[in-house]
Amino acid sequence: MIRIERRLTESRWLLLVVPIGSLIGAVVLSGIILFFTGHDPVDTWQRLLDRGFFAPGALSASLVQATPLLFTGLAAAAAFRMQTWNIGAEGQLYLGAVGASGIGIALSHQPAGVIIPAMVVAGIITGAAWAAIPGVLRAYTRTNEIITSLMLNYVAGLLMNYLIFDSHSYWRDLSTFEARVFPLGKYLSDAGNWPNLPITGIVIPLGFGLGIAAAAVLYVLYRSTTFGFEARVIGDSRAAAHYAGIRTRRKIVAVMALSGAFAGLGGASEIGDFRHVLDPRGLQQAGFGYAGIVVAALARLNPFAVVVVAVLLGGLSNAGFALQGATFPAGLVGTLQGLILFCALAGELLVHYRIRVRRPAGTAPIAPQPQASSAAGAGPA
Repeated sequence: MIRIERRLTESRWLLLVVPIGSLIGAVVLSGIILFFTGHDPVDTWQRLLDRGFFAPGALSASLVQATPLLFTGLAAAAAFRMQTWNIGAEGQLYLGAVGASGIGIALSHQPAGVIIPAMVVAGIITGAAWAAIPGVLRAYTRTNEIITSLMLNYVAGLLMNYLIFDSHSYWRDLSTFEARVFPLGKYLSDAGNWPNLPITGIVIPLGFGLGIAAAAVLYVLYRSTTFGFEARVIGDSRAAAHYAGIRTRRKIVAVMALSGAFAGLGGASEIGDFRHVLDPRGLQQAGFGYAGIVVAALARLNPFAVVVVAVLLGGLSNAGFALQGATFPAGLVGTLQGLILFCALAGELLVHYRIRVRRPAGTAPIAPQPQASSAAGAGPA
């Protein structure tokens, strides 16, 4: 009988060995698939790493892919550390984009020093408010936050579609006949476009810098404040937290709002750094909110590890776009990405659990029967 048992203690050496073993396993499995599909595994991996991180401009492009993953990963980590399951970072990112684009359009005649901070604040507030809805339902009506936060993703997507495609809203451009026939959002003014941070030849989006600052804030918040201590107690045992007098309902709402604030800031970054217009189809096709759950899981909910994992997955995604072509289909790129994620998550299972092989209860090994001697029973002649 094969049983999976939770480890009573987690050895430190496993935290180093298991991720390395998972990466090696992913490389081996992907190499087998590449070989049978007629591709050179060594050459493919060399191209993957080169176009993801080492080619000129590759790292800058990878940071563009990593920025939204960083924010949604922090959103998931903030909630999951209290055992509160916010699956709605996708919708919270949408609302952050709606709020940031709206305030950016409204302040289009103001200087960048006014527009950019206002967009950051608007993204945080709208994302936090959207996440507070499942938080309130969970805290005061005991409604499952997984279901409510997930369903609100679809509501947020439909709201974006309504603002651009199904109404003459403030966000829609109606200045020309073509814009009225082919729906399009209003673009930000030049002052509303967030600047990049050039450092030693690498162009770093402003949003990525804000994401690193957000990771530091989340780390300090959970490690060195009363808020973080109470959140960890609630995550370990809500009964113990209630007995200790911690107001669990308020904390649930606050943590959900905090999680949504990170996702909303990611939505503001999408508008200010990259798109410069509310783009419902592009945001919904990207799926950053769901990918952020994977980022948080691979980072083991550590905010600084979220930064590293987001960059790695962003580089992998960027390299995948570069590899796509007639001889290297997009489906094969997705397969390689999926293998890496699968092996990494499988490795995380081995960190927390061990596999034992046991005989079924009540069975005992069969004792060998003594063999009679060939001369047994033979009398003297």
